[in-house]
Amino acid sequence: MAKLRVVYIKSAIGYNAKQKATIKALGLRRLNHAAEHEDTPTIRGMINRVSHLVRVEEVEA
Repeated sequence: MAKLRVVYIKSAIGYNAKQKATIKALGLRRLNHAAEHEDTPTIRGMINRVSHLVRVEEVEA
């Protein structure tokens, strides 16, 4: 299965608590921090919710 690298590029200050919780659940702690996840529908849904705050890259295995 493919892997995705999610990079936190914009602060969640001023956004609602659900979006902040989603950023935390993705394992992102600070700006420019990156986390790698398997490409699953659950992760895709989380990324879709905060797409304006993160950048997504596919990682070659």
